[in-house]
Amino acid sequence: MPTKKRKKRVRDVLCFRQPDLRVVLEDITNTHNASAVVRTCDAAGILYIDIIHSRPEPFLINESISTRAEKWIKFSHYSSTKECFSSLKQQGFKIACTHISSEAADYTSIDYTQPIAVVFGNELEGVTEEAVHLSDHLIQIPMFGMVQSLNLSVSAGIILYEACRQRVQKGLYEKTRLSEKKFNEIQKEWLGLEKNQK
Repeated sequence: MPTKKRKKRVRDVLCFRQPDLRVVLEDITNTHNASAVVRTCDAAGILYIDIIHSRPEPFLINESISTRAEKWIKFSHYSSTKECFSSLKQQGFKIACTHISSEAADYTSIDYTQPIAVVFGNELEGVTEEAVHLSDHLIQIPMFGMVQSLNLSVSAGIILYEACRQRVQKGLYEKTRLSEKKFNEIQKEWLGLEKNQK
């Protein structure tokens, strides 16, 4: 059984979760990078990750890299970008795609305190043209070297912690963001995971 201290830890972490800040991974094929992003999402208080995965092979997480962070994240899987973006927009999310182009704004220039989903594409090709077309914002991290992009997990860390900075300033980590029903539901689930791993 989880100890009283562990129960408190679960409640405290769940209080920090930001249900209206989401990460979308579009056709990521590198398991190492995807697993590192999942770990970063947990650290930043992300509760939901949306996976767009059109390939026949399953989307896998390497537990030695994620340090089992996937236990504390809820995943939604989509077979197409259009399906994923449509679902997010129906829920009131703005969509910000990471994209290297002259049209992309500095990643610090947008408001991450609104309901927003940040989209990351694979390292070889980036996000798809469909994602670019359907997004509300295009963002990029300024680069001053010969290379044009950063590792996927590094990019996710930089952008998510800008989102954290803005949300901390607005006090969004100071109170529970989940409904009482959803909070209790997830808390019960998490404590069950704690119990089952003993």
